[in-house]
Amino acid sequence: MKMAVLEQPRSVDLEHSRLAEYVKLTRPRIGAMALFTVAVGYMVAAGTDFRTIVLLHTLVGAGLTAVGSSILNQWLERKSDAKMRRTMNRPLPTGRVHPLEALVLGTVLGIAGVVYLLMTLPTPAAAIVAAVTLITYVFVYTPLKPLTVWNTVVGAFPGALPPIIGWCAARGTITPDASALFLILFVWQMPHFFAIAWLYRDDYAAGGLRMLPSIDPDGRLTARAMIGTCLLLLPVTMLPALFQQGGTLFLSGAVCLSVLFLNCAIEFRKEPSRANAKYVLRSSLLYLAGLMLLLIGDGVLPRLVAH
Repeated sequence: MKMAVLEQPRSVDLEHSRLAEYVKLTRPRIGAMALFTVAVGYMVAAGTDFRTIVLLHTLVGAGLTAVGSSILNQWLERKSDAKMRRTMNRPLPTGRVHPLEALVLGTVLGIAGVVYLLMTLPTPAAAIVAAVTLITYVFVYTPLKPLTVWNTVVGAFPGALPPIIGWCAARGTITPDASALFLILFVWQMPHFFAIAWLYRDDYAAGGLRMLPSIDPDGRLTARAMIGTCLLLLPVTMLPALFQQGGTLFLSGAVCLSVLFLNCAIEFRKEPSRANAKYVLRSSLLYLAGLMLLLIGDGVLPRLVAH
């Protein structure tokens, strides 16, 4: 009887441990950020036609697709992850999850997300964009990482599609004004990932991944790329106001956020240090969160209240 009592908690612990490893594969923080932009895309596009159930269906489908993409990405990169300090303790490099498990799980979840969107939304547009996101992220961007430093630009394409999934869920198609959110996310990813690549440049080199800092030992080229893309964000950030998705408060706040973000990149140019790279990285996250909240506060909410 004592043996049975002792063995039961151990079995439960093993189950919890296995579940925890699967959760780590999903990279929940990255997924949460993507779903936040999906929700913003839906709310901006829906306007007064906002429907909670449609948004929930969209988040579930997009979430499953994002999780599947993340797992498949790690499955493809398991060998390079094993060579990098920041990733060597992930479930696949350590062997805590078998590669076949990850391949099956990622494939099933990715397809399930696309099918869910097809089954629950009135038009297939959101499902198509979700499928394109998964395919370009897993089968285009990921294989390019060991081949060219331009992988960041290529990877920014699937990275900018989540709000378009939300947009299509609301409108049933991609309209010209959807370009505002897409371009903001596309350009924003450049300085964001340049900062990450600088912080972990030795790790990326050890893993055989070609990032901009790997050919830029003094950081000057990386700094110029940061400043250039932050400068490009200034006009791009104004697009929602041009398309009447946000008002004066949004426009003024967006310009201020863009200038502050640019200043962080300039500080990195003055001294390409780890501290300043972290400064750029943190500022990029605050910039995106602040911009999306401004868009909701000065674009979405006033229309809902007026309606």
